[in-house]
Amino acid sequence: MVTRKRFKAAGALALGALLLGVSACSQGSTTQEPEAGGSQSAGPANIKIAYQQWGPGTVMKNFLTGAKTEYEAANPGSKVEIVPIVASENDYYTKLQLMMRSPNTAPDIVYEDTFLINSDITAGYLKPLDDYIANWADWNQFEETAKGAAKGQDGKIYGVPDGTDTRALWYNKEIFAKAGLPADWQPKTWDDVLNTARTIKQKVPGVTPLNVYSGKPMGEASAMQGFEMLLYGTKDTLYNFDQKKWVVGSQGFKDSLNFIKTVYTEGIAPQPKQALDPNMGNKVGSDLLPNGKLAIALDGSWLYNNWQKTGAKPWPQWTEVLGQTAMPTQTGEGKGKVSLSGGWTWAIPAKSKSPDAAWNFIKTLQTQKNATKYATDGAQIAVRKDVASDAGYKNSAKSTQFFTDLVAVTVYRPALPEYPKVSNEIITAMEAVMTGQSSPEEAAKNYDEAVEGIVGGKDKVTTESQ
Repeated sequence: MVTRKRFKAAGALALGALLLGVSACSQGSTTQEPEAGGSQSAGPANIKIAYQQWGPGTVMKNFLTGAKTEYEAANPGSKVEIVPIVASENDYYTKLQLMMRSPNTAPDIVYEDTFLINSDITAGYLKPLDDYIANWADWNQFEETAKGAAKGQDGKIYGVPDGTDTRALWYNKEIFAKAGLPADWQPKTWDDVLNTARTIKQKVPGVTPLNVYSGKPMGEASAMQGFEMLLYGTKDTLYNFDQKKWVVGSQGFKDSLNFIKTVYTEGIAPQPKQALDPNMGNKVGSDLLPNGKLAIALDGSWLYNNWQKTGAKPWPQWTEVLGQTAMPTQTGEGKGKVSLSGGWTWAIPAKSKSPDAAWNFIKTLQTQKNATKYATDGAQIAVRKDVASDAGYKNSAKSTQFFTDLVAVTVYRPALPEYPKVSNEIITAMEAVMTGQSSPEEAAKNYDEAVEGIVGGKDKVTTESQ
């Protein structure tokens, strides 16, 4: 999951006085007012739900199939069509946006990456959900930061979050033992990470020491799991929220690109051809880590869902073979460690023909029972209080507490309309450096010029990160 995903502001509840009027005027919608709760009947309607399928996609497929059965039983005559979009992250975003442009192709529910919400609102693709949420008691169970993940700049809510994530370093203890490295690895600086990778290259030939996602084919995974896990460990950021300006010309940006240059030029990362494979994210979880081909992966909290009984690569030994440790800041400054968080939401396109029925299905997805099942099976960090306190969820995986604790130091991407384009420029800079087409300084200069054009000129940028 990309990728994955950007909770920033606190959520807000809206009044529902206009609910009946809005429902009555919605094209193709049912006439019954949405009710609080799970899968109450809203009258017969056919709805289509579109989501990105990563690899085999067993967990999400089973989750949606179960919700479909539950919903159709509670709403006789209704049909739910599940539409998996098998595509890389960037291709998924493009295909979804093309579908949402027309009432003839728009799904009724989409799996929306939170970093795209504001750009998709600006494009007119999404429907605000405040009138529905006002009558939904379960909304009070969501953490305020989670509500903010689905909040537009206009203050309205445009999706229901289903979980969040954090990022850290996964490492293979068996490979570490062969290299004479400690099983309880606690790197304090970037140099500690690099020196460990160098030791592995020297002492355990045939193993890739370190994977840091980089380049265009991996899309947002490169920008977020790769570059921003570095940048936010420096003294610099992407966006100055006090000045409301994008940051250019930062030393942290150049230093992050230099890290990418180091791992690729020294051969402690995958070969560029391998790293630029659009399926690299799937291969890390289903092949490289479980088969002992990769020593260290800078990756997400959800990675272990590959190794569960229903995953792409069942691997019960992972809890003993793999360790997790926080990604350190550049020189140990600040809190000493860094993480990025994201998340996905269930949203209703503005051109859905059955928005009321779509909302009723979202409520079915997000009953306490169903939300707990998905957070557990899908290796998500819970965003609902009742799920987070569930004993089964808390004990579902050995790594759950470690990744949950990283929320205390996590950083969120600037979920602004310009971010998707800015992210693309980050990825372009990374690829230019990893392939040797540009020096870090040249790539950073090109990035600065591109960002200035994207955000609207020199008065929209600053050289001050804080």
